Amino acid sequence: MPDPAAAAPGWALHPDRALPADPVTRPVARQILEATAHLPIVSMHGHVDAGVLARDEAFGDPASLLVVPDHYLVRMLVSQGVPHDALGLPRRDGGPVETDPREIWRTFAAHWHLFRGTPTRFWMEHVLVDVLGVTERLSAATADAAYDTIAERLREPGFRPLALLDRFGIEIIATTDPASADLADHADLAARGWGERIVPTFRPDAVLHVDRAGWADDVALLGERAGIPVGSYRDFLRALEARRWAFVEAGARATDHGHVLADTTPMSETDASAVFASALRGDVDPAAARAFSAHMLFEMARMSTQDGLVMQLHPGALRDHDPHVMASRGHDVGYDIPVATEYVHALRPLLTAFGHHPGLRLVVFTLDEDTFSRELAPLAGVYPALRLGAPWWFLDTPDGMRRFREAVTDTAGFANTTGFVDDTRAFLSIPARHDLSRRIDAGFLARLVVEHRLDLDEALETAVDLAYGLPRSAYARREAAPAPAPQPVAAPRA
Repeated sequence: MPDPAAAAPGWALHPDRALPADPVTRPVARQILEATAHLPIVSMHGHVDAGVLARDEAFGDPASLLVVPDHYLVRMLVSQGVPHDALGLPRRDGGPVETDPREIWRTFAAHWHLFRGTPTRFWMEHVLVDVLGVTERLSAATADAAYDTIAERLREPGFRPLALLDRFGIEIIATTDPASADLADHADLAARGWGERIVPTFRPDAVLHVDRAGWADDVALLGERAGIPVGSYRDFLRALEARRWAFVEAGARATDHGHVLADTTPMSETDASAVFASALRGDVDPAAARAFSAHMLFEMARMSTQDGLVMQLHPGALRDHDPHVMASRGHDVGYDIPVATEYVHALRPLLTAFGHHPGLRLVVFTLDEDTFSRELAPLAGVYPALRLGAPWWFLDTPDGMRRFREAVTDTAGFANTTGFVDDTRAFLSIPARHDLSRRIDAGFLARLVVEHRLDLDEALETAVDLAYGLPRSAYARREAAPAPAPQPVAAPRA
């Protein structure tokens, strides 16, 4: 039987993709989208490697760029029985895997149909057609032609990473860097005039979870980078503060915290010191480790009131759900799974102490969309320090984005959100992801217009704010100011 995909008459992106289907709302959505379509991209939360930008070398082959590192794509293929080995994912034991990039690409292309209806399909289609110039829908029959088209495009000087910042209209991009990063790539970029457009983000997770394998080595490296040997809890705090200031001096606007729980309950210095000492000895218990991680989120908020870094918190992912895959392949191969997350009680200690502090901006994300209307929107709708992060990871889908706006706007409005974040390592997908967000917001605003809940001029202004104004203001450089002593956390009434 002939492959219907191979016989498709060309491949093009429909101009109305992801816009409302009904004929009354769609023309209004088109008009609103037009107001945002050419705005610069503000990409303040992502995982593009700063070294890739600093080296500014041509990308490699299509498979190593688009397939192997993309855990969205890999997890779908694995779920349908495609082995990790066939996708070229390295084994920790050094065992053999597929190394021919064309064969890896063929495997992906032959399974393109699996992505129907998924956001991966939307993003990848945008990248392949609009960015890379592929003209035939992917299939086993068209795999080699697509591979050759992409490989040729990647050799062009205009497809080097820094050139793509201009092509994509990226006004600013934030990388995500461990607390112990030497920031040499950022220093190099700044010396070449890129310091205002490419900025680091302080990610201290490796040193805040004291029962994590390799924690003591990471703490020692933190101290080395800070110039403060860490032998005690107080040394640890001083080293963290020093590294945060180093990030500020390198242009950082934000911190980033990926905890399983959102708990921010503080500990006394005596108790925190005892847990830290136990961790250094290697005998900390899991409950104490969880309590210390929660305490350190409180401390990160306190430090943000002093150095002005926006605090991003995205809890709720159980990492490496399959221990066998973790043992054989390592992290980031698609086995991170969302868990139910509680925020009202978890964030109360932090918000009691700092929720009205003018020096704190806390942006909270979630993978548990049940909490949008019940917990997060009411919290953001009253605490000046709190803003809602965009639908993230498993929720940055067309329907997930619509549900977000429907769930939070009643209580938090638009101004208590912070604009879209792409949260991606896939550099070429950044414009695709922002484009989808702008289309969904255009559709949501258009419905408010046709329902006479919003005037068109207001919808146009709001669309521009959501796409550009809010992320710029949410992540703007903030003046550092001394924090007042936090008030004791009141016990909840019975």
